[in-house]
Amino acid sequence: MLSSVATATRHAVAPTSRRALSSLASKFSLTGTPEYEPNLTKYAGTYSVTLVPGDGVGKEMATTVKAVFAAAGCPVEWDQFDVTGESARRDPQLAKAAIDSLKHHRVGLKGTLATPVATYGAPSFNVAMRKELDMYASVSLVGKLEGFHPPKTPVHKAPIDFVIIRENTEGEYSGLEHQSYPGVVESLKVVTRAKTERIARFAFDFAARNGRKKVTCVHKANIMKLGDGLFLNTCREIAQEYAARGIKFEDMIVDNTAMQLVAKPGQFDVVVTGNLYGNIISNLGAALVGGPGIVPGANIGREHAVFEPGCRHVGADIAGTNVANPSALLLSAVLMLRHLHLDQHADRIQKALFKTLGEGVRTRDLGGNASTTEFTKAIIGNLEA
Repeated sequence: MLSSVATATRHAVAPTSRRALSSLASKFSLTGTPEYEPNLTKYAGTYSVTLVPGDGVGKEMATTVKAVFAAAGCPVEWDQFDVTGESARRDPQLAKAAIDSLKHHRVGLKGTLATPVATYGAPSFNVAMRKELDMYASVSLVGKLEGFHPPKTPVHKAPIDFVIIRENTEGEYSGLEHQSYPGVVESLKVVTRAKTERIARFAFDFAARNGRKKVTCVHKANIMKLGDGLFLNTCREIAQEYAARGIKFEDMIVDNTAMQLVAKPGQFDVVVTGNLYGNIISNLGAALVGGPGIVPGANIGREHAVFEPGCRHVGADIAGTNVANPSALLLSAVLMLRHLHLDQHADRIQKALFKTLGEGVRTRDLGGNASTTEFTKAIIGNLEA
């Protein structure tokens, strides 16, 4: 069972960064499971970690992470698999080898893989991986980074620091579709009480451990009264167990949530929702704080944890141009280091990244003109001994 994917930092960072993405220095845990040292692969003080760079700009971002880790002296050894979005169909053995590696090492770092659109019989490696390893909780940390203020977002002056916790294994991504009659397709959305209760407890536990005060359940129970109704009512029941701990609960219809995120993002703290809604609002949240290049995330299960950008964009249009922003994958790697209890290394890298942004070194998507290579060199230059 997974007890913790991040531990509190022993070396304090600047006060502003404690609030901006405060959960970078916190714990994810499950109710009723005792904390213990995860059973991870470790040889002579070095952790073995599965690395799947992903499609698009994935290899460029992974190159940054590997370079920064090497410069920081992180005791991590990479078991790399260059899986693509097409691998599950064209090279299933490679996809299987990557998942087997994750099963063995129990921890991984992954870029985003493209999923073929409207191609029948083309499975998504992303979905298959989460289901195979039962990584049921997707966590996206949406917040402003220290040293950077989004130049073009309508709410850039508002305080933004919330967490989206998305059920990762069922809902609209169940993959149950069929054509009942020519021109008539039925796509089944699956919602179960057991998995809803599991993700709800995860969300409330996360709030309790990280000092957050409110959990918002996002749903469409006014229309999907049975499916989303089950999700909402289960969350309401779990909320009662945490009321005495001072955690407030509210629910919000998903379309209203989209409007409220743009108009008043500061009202959100922890959001718990189903698969599709979580995917959509993670992208919206990323737009509020500067784009997909700065939102870190993780996929969490009882036995495995895979860290990846919280807003899943492939970046195929800029692949190979040396302009990609590696911050999202690097911050996801910081979360991974905390999961490995390598807090000092995580602190150094996090502070170096924030210092780099504060110095005005930024890639094109952040309003700057630095290349990926230049941005990476600046972070390495800001690592403190």
